[in-house]
Amino acid sequence: MKNHNCMLAMFLMLAAVVQPGLAADAKPEGEAKVAQSEKPVPEAKVWVTKHKSRIGGASLAYTATAGTMLIKNGDDESIALFGFTAYVKDDGDPRTRPIVFAYNGGPGSASAWLHMGILGPKRTVLQDLDTNAQGPFRTVENEYSILDRADLVMIDPVGTGFSRTVGKGDQKDFWGVDQDIKSVSDFIVNYLNQYGRWAAPKFILGESYGGMRSAGVAYELLTKHNVALNGVVLVSPYLDLGSGNAGLQLDAPYVNFLSTYAATAWYHNALTQRPAELLPFLREAEAFAEDVYAPVLFKGARATAAERQQVLAGLERFTGVSASYWGKANLRMDEGHFLQELMRERGEIVGRIDTRYVGGTLNQLSETTDYDPYSSAIAPAIVATFNDYYRKELEVESDREYVLSGQLYKDWDQRHKQPDINWRVPIPNTSVDLAHAMIMNPKMKVLVQTGYFDLACPYRTVEYVLEHLTLPSKLRDNIGVEYYEAGHMMYVHPASMKKFKDDLAGFIDANRG
Repeated sequence: MKNHNCMLAMFLMLAAVVQPGLAADAKPEGEAKVAQSEKPVPEAKVWVTKHKSRIGGASLAYTATAGTMLIKNGDDESIALFGFTAYVKDDGDPRTRPIVFAYNGGPGSASAWLHMGILGPKRTVLQDLDTNAQGPFRTVENEYSILDRADLVMIDPVGTGFSRTVGKGDQKDFWGVDQDIKSVSDFIVNYLNQYGRWAAPKFILGESYGGMRSAGVAYELLTKHNVALNGVVLVSPYLDLGSGNAGLQLDAPYVNFLSTYAATAWYHNALTQRPAELLPFLREAEAFAEDVYAPVLFKGARATAAERQQVLAGLERFTGVSASYWGKANLRMDEGHFLQELMRERGEIVGRIDTRYVGGTLNQLSETTDYDPYSSAIAPAIVATFNDYYRKELEVESDREYVLSGQLYKDWDQRHKQPDINWRVPIPNTSVDLAHAMIMNPKMKVLVQTGYFDLACPYRTVEYVLEHLTLPSKLRDNIGVEYYEAGHMMYVHPASMKKFKDDLAGFIDANRG
């Protein structure tokens, strides 16, 4: 194919030389560039529909506004169409009713997960722990929606959903830690302008990489736009690349992943001696990780044979993976290896996003997992119901594909300009931004929601970041953490779904001003 393309290009060049008439209408290079830059920018469009729902035992009338918003740069040039869906209570006071801006993570994930999973007025019917990949797919009225407490704006960052660059916009202007923080902040400010919500109590909610984004957005909004938030909600958050990724040859992630390995082995009955209750077992695993495992990793080659043997025995006891395997791994194992090895003999692999899920292994000789059973079980239903709901009930007209996962992380600029450092750090940690925002706005509160069976963002990695925030002791009371016996998207678990709503509603009620 490459040779065909080269030959075709050569033929066309020769044809233009031999037959000048073929190029008679061609424009000089400068004029071509001008013509290209003057291409019309696609128009931002929204579709507005009226609805009624029943949430919390009461009827609620609301207006849905779905579509795109045109974003411009500092030179007033069009750069992006931002996709969003806003739900606004019809009789609410726009100055006093809280508003929540919400998004998923990735980077490169659209907001349909949160939208159809827990926050929006309609919810995808999902059977927890089952494969939801067979139609017909259904939605129901979402009794756990947050609309009874606050208006809601679901955001799809550029490259996800229906959002895309236009005009003078370039992907590199959006696909990076700082670029993403800036563009989402700009969208929020534009929304406040266009829909008259400046006086309202404001909250942001981000899931997964949305935590990295939210911490930065809280600081960006405050310092660049003078927008003070009432609250920040971090759902299964990823905040620090260094402590949140096993496999980087940094000790902290290995230590902090261990308790979730233990939770997973306990859940799947993969332990030689399985205790009856999860939480006491996790407290033991956490103590072992901090007091025995971490010091030996820190010592490296200085650790004695006896110390290594003590750690190996503990690793086998708490994770269900043999001491022999751990020894070959030099006491360090990332989640991909663990999830493949734990139930290898059963011919099954374990989910990463939610380790309660299992699937058949594609290759029993593989060292790491080839897919995530959770995603395979949940994504088809989310995609189908979102598209059906968006195009039929919200009446959005588009022939474009809704991009659920753009895999933007492959081209993501990881550098981050921390508030306390004058250059862009290659290993981003926006918890620094969050701490600065909390100090500058001491009335801003933070709610963290995390699951025990999450190996995308294990709960101890979240706790570790919070424990290392540089904050005055009096501000630590501004942070609350809630735990769920489920995974990354804990709201697929029925009991956790109710708890998620109760925790979020209580947080908004307490901080609406």
